[in-house]
Amino acid sequence: MTLGIDIGGTTISLGLVEGGEIVKKTCVSSFAKDATLQETMDYLSSQIAAILVPGVSKIGIGVPSVADPVKGIVYNAMNIPSWKEVHMKEELEKRFGIPVAVNNDANCYALGAASRVEGSTVVTVTLGTGTGVGIVTEGRLFSGTHCGAGEIASLPYEGKDYESFCSKKFFTDRGILNVKEAAEEADQGEPAMLSLFCDFGARLGEFLAVVMFAYDADCIVLGGGISHCFRHFRESMWRSLRALYPYQRSLDELTIQVLSDADYALLGAASL
Repeated sequence: MTLGIDIGGTTISLGLVEGGEIVKKTCVSSFAKDATLQETMDYLSSQIAAILVPGVSKIGIGVPSVADPVKGIVYNAMNIPSWKEVHMKEELEKRFGIPVAVNNDANCYALGAASRVEGSTVVTVTLGTGTGVGIVTEGRLFSGTHCGAGEIASLPYEGKDYESFCSKKFFTDRGILNVKEAAEEADQGEPAMLSLFCDFGARLGEFLAVVMFAYDADCIVLGGGISHCFRHFRESMWRSLRALYPYQRSLDELTIQVLSDADYALLGAASL
C-alpha cells in the first residue's frame, strides 16, 4: 500500500492506494498564505499522520512547483510563499521513517491519467487555479531535470503568460468568481457567458498549439475544475488550434479527452 498526496492551491488531497485503486481518501484545506515553512510542514505532517496506517511502504507527493525528484527538494512554489527551498523528502522521511518521492503535481496527474487513455505521447493539461502540463511518452514520465519540462504555461502571452488565460485566472480577472455558475448561465443561453467561454476556448486552443509544437502529442488530456465546462469551449478551442497548428495530419490523429477526476493526481503520486 502507498500514500499519494496532491498539494493544490486550495486543497490538499491524501489517498491510500492499493492495487491501483484508492481505498481511503481525505481532502483538507491547503496552507494559509501567511504560514511559515515550519507551520506548513507541521500541518502536512499532521494530515499524513491522520491517514497513515501500518503497511504503507511509500509516500508520493505532487507539489505545485519545480522540484529535484532525486533529492526530493521543492523550489519556489508560486502559491506557497514560504516554500523557497523545501527538503521535503529528507524532512518527511525523518518524521515517518517511510521512503518519500516528490514530483510536480501536473506530472503526477499525467502519470495517473495516461494509464487510462491510449497514446504513445500523452500530454495532460490541468485547468484549475493554475495551468499545469505533464508529459508521458511510451508510458514513461518526462519531467526534465527539475520537473520543469511542462512549465510552458509560464511562456509570455499578451503581456502576461498563458496561465493567465488558460486557468481560473481568466475568469476571476473578468469578475467571474464561480466558473460552475457561469457554465450554468451559459447552459441557459446567456450571451455574455457563452461569449466568455468561447474566448477562453480560443486562448486555450492557442496554448494547445504550443503544446503540439513542443511535444507532438497524439493524445491531450484536459483535467482540473474548468474541464467540466468543456462543452462550452470545445468548438472555439479546436477552431483556434486548427488555425495555428499547420500540420493537418497530426491534428487528424490527435484526440483530446477530458478526465476531470482529481483522483488521477493521487494515483500518479502514489506510483512515483
